[in-house]
Amino acid sequence: MSLPLHAQSRPVPEAAVLGGLPPVREVSAAEVAARVSGGRRLVVLDDDPTGTQTVSDIPVLTSWSVEDLRWALRQDSSAFFVLTNTRSLSPADAAARNREVVRALREASAAEGIGYVLASRGDSTLRGHFPLETDVLAEELGGVDGVVLVPAYIEAGRLTVNSHHWMRTAEGLLPVGESEFARDATFGYRRSSLPEWVEEKTDGRVSADEVLRITLDDLRGGGPLHTARLLSSLSGGRTAVIDAVCDDDLRVLALALAEAEENGTRLLYRVGPSFVRARAGQAARTPLTPAELRPLRGDAPHGLVVVGSHVALTTRQLDRLRERGGIAEYELDVALLLDEERRDAHIAEVATAAAGALDSADAVIRTSRVLVTGADADDSLAISRRVSAALVEAVRQVNATRRPAFVVAKGGITSSDTATHGLEIRRAWARGTLLPGIVSLWEPVDGPAAGIPYIVFAGNVGGPDALADAADLLRSA
Repeated sequence: MSLPLHAQSRPVPEAAVLGGLPPVREVSAAEVAARVSGGRRLVVLDDDPTGTQTVSDIPVLTSWSVEDLRWALRQDSSAFFVLTNTRSLSPADAAARNREVVRALREASAAEGIGYVLASRGDSTLRGHFPLETDVLAEELGGVDGVVLVPAYIEAGRLTVNSHHWMRTAEGLLPVGESEFARDATFGYRRSSLPEWVEEKTDGRVSADEVLRITLDDLRGGGPLHTARLLSSLSGGRTAVIDAVCDDDLRVLALALAEAEENGTRLLYRVGPSFVRARAGQAARTPLTPAELRPLRGDAPHGLVVVGSHVALTTRQLDRLRERGGIAEYELDVALLLDEERRDAHIAEVATAAAGALDSADAVIRTSRVLVTGADADDSLAISRRVSAALVEAVRQVNATRRPAFVVAKGGITSSDTATHGLEIRRAWARGTLLPGIVSLWEPVDGPAAGIPYIVFAGNVGGPDALADAADLLRSA
């Protein structure tokens, strides 16, 4: 079916979008794991740390020295993440960082004798530096035949049907171009049709008509070999957009990709979180239990929750956490953070108070809930980075005083900067999730946060109770 998404103003019933689809073609994770075993390693360049939220027992790097990359390649895993955090960078800096990572990866790969395939992990609500990142990566790889765009995030209800991308809401399915995320100050867009979105984001360099559409008819009706033939038809860096409603759709795609690449087609992926699990040959795993969490713990009786995301969902989740009680809350005032003379003293005051609270309550450090934007997209991004830097410094000061029982970071830029700078994590393992497929727990293996559960919680996922539920689970451990 096809709907005039550009004219859609309200969510539509799921049956109107998902009714009448071809039957699911079942493919097990074990079949994909066997197919990719011994092949090239999947290396996910994650533009913020939330891409790990669908996987378990996969290495994560926040640094990309040749030695760090060699460590990751030596691990017994079909994939690993490199946290580039490029969504928080300017276009020029994002391009430079992608080049730096790939050049180090090329050297590490040669040293270890292990090949790789690259996935550029972007947001399932289509925010991020596209097509900049795939353009740069393709150039560094010496050209590719195709760029495969797979933004689906199954658990969070980000689904692609007939090349249109949707997000699940309480009222039904909403075209992503109609969502609050499409109004992002830095990465906004209008189109929900992925071919039209590609045309929009490339400023017409790639027309919608040039984009290869691989639909559920292809994946479910045609299957892996049919889909592989479509992928093998790509040349000259042509973009393909892929439907997905469930993990089986993505596993069919994973088999097709392996077939096409084995036959010589050079592909680059731009993906949402769910693709990584499918391509790595992993099945969805139930959330971690209190017993599994118990060996991981800092020194203090209580944990630290850091909130930087400003989306409306995060604010609702924070409200529910307050209602459950058991927290001490501290605000970093954005106006003071932008005042050079008062900034450092304000951060120190908040950090000291939060560290002291850890004996009796979970400490919440949050930014002002009123979003401060700049004169343009670059200015807004600069303000976001400055606020995030303040959160990070507060976390660093808290952890230096008293290691929290756990650390939860809410928001993409927030969780990236907190991991890399606030807790100085270089290498970690993504051990699993606290909630089904949406909140990732890392086990740091080095630095001052070693052994402290670090929870990566995207700003745009979960229901109103998700943050409170995650906190309750951590407290129970």
